Order: sequence, then structure tokens, then C-alpha cells
Amino acid sequence: MTRRQFVQSAVMSAAMATALGSAPYVARGQVRGANERLGVGFIGCGGRAAAHLTSVQWLMTEGKMPLRVVAVCDLYRGRLERMATQLQNQGIQVARYRDYRDLIADPKVDVVCISTPDHHHCDQAIAAVRAGKDVYCEKPLSHWRQFDKTKVLAREVQRTGRVFQLGTQGMSDSAWRQMKQLIQDGLIGQPILAECGYFRVGDWGERGMPIDDPNVKPGEDLDWEAFLGDAPRRPFDVSRFFRWRMYEDYAGGPVTDLYPHALTPVVSMLGVRWPSEVVATGGIFRYPEREVPDTFNLLATYPEKLTIAVLGTQGNDYFGAAGGRGSPGRVPEIRGWEGTLTLRRSETTHRNVIAFIPAQGSKRQPQEFAIESGENLTAHWRNFIDCCLKRDPCTWSPADLAYYTQTALIMGMLAWRQGKAVKFDPANEQILL
Repeated sequence: MTRRQFVQSAVMSAAMATALGSAPYVARGQVRGANERLGVGFIGCGGRAAAHLTSVQWLMTEGKMPLRVVAVCDLYRGRLERMATQLQNQGIQVARYRDYRDLIADPKVDVVCISTPDHHHCDQAIAAVRAGKDVYCEKPLSHWRQFDKTKVLAREVQRTGRVFQLGTQGMSDSAWRQMKQLIQDGLIGQPILAECGYFRVGDWGERGMPIDDPNVKPGEDLDWEAFLGDAPRRPFDVSRFFRWRMYEDYAGGPVTDLYPHALTPVVSMLGVRWPSEVVATGGIFRYPEREVPDTFNLLATYPEKLTIAVLGTQGNDYFGAAGGRGSPGRVPEIRGWEGTLTLRRSETTHRNVIAFIPAQGSKRQPQEFAIESGENLTAHWRNFIDCCLKRDPCTWSPADLAYYTQTALIMGMLAWRQGKAVKFDPANEQILL
């Protein structure tokens, strides 16, 4: 059994065993009755939204959480009708919108789930929190050219007091919170170097993103201008619309699509904010049909005198002996003056554990710590909804953590594109090119 399979099984079992009842809760600053439910609206009705819908419906039924699906939105009618019809066949009637602003304005919508192309995330999330909605937003927080919007979003979430969860569902793994506490307790001493990454085989080109309808044209069934958003104006292209991850106007390759999964827990564990300097290397080494890199490596140096290395490729799925095969994520290794924290399979229990390995010269002894629960998308949603009900902004992947992580990734993309080190001015919160 791979680590991913093990932890997903463990968390789902735990989630089933601890499903919540319908207790009174607070929403939008007011206490509501036990029979009232949070209305969930989905912006984007593609494959990722379908996975989120499955989690929400499990929480509604098995989890007994006070939720209801009330609205769906997509600028492509085919996806919109597919999700709406699926819900209708289950006896759930939802409002159907083509413009995300209309969904946000719907008074029945309390919670917004955003599963759209990267360059739409900020605009939609900002509009939602300003309208008094709580937001679950797919990663990345923003497109690599949208640093200013990234900063605005983080500030608006704080100003409005809305609950925000980034879709880095790996943050549901308790190992990262346990390791964070061990680091804060001083187990590894002064942190100095961390490694993480993401490895897979597969691009986001012809094999990764199917074209629903090769004959579709802009018009009543597809809003091309809305899709472009703040991206450069270009004539309609069916590949750009359906396989947008291939193109730098709308995506960034692994550094922004995959590395939020790898870097977010490390930034959280170390408690750092913005890096002082980032360098990067990589390129299009295997999939020539795309504009964005398939291999990307970055080094981020922080003012706390430590470096984080994020390594990865979409051309090979082996991610190191420490973790074995079966999951695309590289097991983080957090090195300090006194020792290292990582994950490995215990020789005594044959289960994955948090492992402490003393550094040369350290008087500390090797230790292993059991992992309380593992990664699970439904658990990530449960944490978000719990925070919505309690009006608690401290989700597992909150907006400020997403802002710090995304800043490093944006700096990495800019460093790679310009072939030079990119620095950060923390006093003014500005990237220096």
C-alpha cells in the first residue's frame, strides 16, 4: 500500500466515524438555527468541480453537515448543463448561471467553490469575499503575472473576515501540523534547508485535457471574452479554451499548478513568509506542444537564513527512496542544525511515520512519531465548512499562507523567464525585477 492510499483510507474511516450532527452555527456574523443550511455555489463545472461536488454531497449525507447545493456557473454551456442535469437527476434543483458575478449576487449562496482556470481565481475570489461569501478556491491562488491581485485578495480576505481555504488538500494531512509543532518545540534546532517537490509522467496537452466539442464556437454556448479575462486578447482557439494549462497566458506549468501542493506545507511548517531571493531553472524538455515548462526547479532563500528547494518534472514519476512510488509528491525533508524531520516507513510498525534523524555531532536520539491522520479531499472540505460555521478564519490552508507560498512561486516563474535572481522588498511587499 502506498502512503497516499494508506492515509486516504485512514482519513476517510476517521471522517465517517466523526461525522457531525446538525448543530446551531454562526454564518455572516449571525447565529442561525439548527435546521438552516449553508448554500454552496460552484463557479466552474469541470472535472475538478465534480470532485468537490462529491465531497460536499458526502458531507451533506454521511457527514450530516448543514449544507445544500444551490447554484452552478460555467461560461461553457456544455459543462454547465452536465453538472446541473446530474444534480437534477438526484432531485436537486439549482440555479444556472453563465456569469460568476450573477452567482455571487445570489442571496442563497453562502459559500463559493472556485474551480476555474488559474487566471480567474483572484478576480472571482475577491468579488466573492467582498460580497460576504466564504470561499474554497482551487490552487494556485493566482496566475504567475498577477502578483498585485494576489496581494489584494489576501488583504480583502483579512479585511472582510471571510473564511478562505485554498485547494491544497494535502494540508489535511496531520503530519504537517505535527511536524510544525516539533519544529516549534526545537527538535531539529535552527532550520537551515528544506527540500520538497512534485514528480509525475504526463503533460497537460493532448493526453491530459480532452476537448469536449472540437466544433464549438464562441457565442451562446461559449463566452470566449469572459474566458480571456485579463489575459492577452487572442482569436478563439478551441485548444486554448479546453487545454488552457498548455499556454502561458493562462497557466505556468508545474511551478504554479503542482508546486502549491509541495511548498505550502513546508512554508507552514517553517513559519516563513516571503523569500528574500529566488532563482530557478528548467524548461520544456519532454512535451514540445506546450508553452509552459514541464521541468522546473527553484531555490528560495528566506531572511530567516534558510533555503527551500522545490524540484520536479512531468517527465518522470520517481520521487525518491524516502517515499517510494505511488504518489507524485516528494516527501519533504526539513533539515536543522540538530537533525532532520521527514516521513518514512517504520521498520517496526511497517507504517508511515514522522522520522527524526539526528545530525552529526548532535546529542539527540532518533525518534519516530505516529501520523494521526492523512490526506483526504473530503476532510479538507470538512475543515473549511467547520470554520465557516464557527466563523474561524484559521483553515488548514488560509489566504495568508497561500499568499506567502504563491509569492515564492511567482518569483520562481519570473526568475526562470528572465534568467536572473528575483528579490523581494518586504517593507513594501513588492517583487523586485
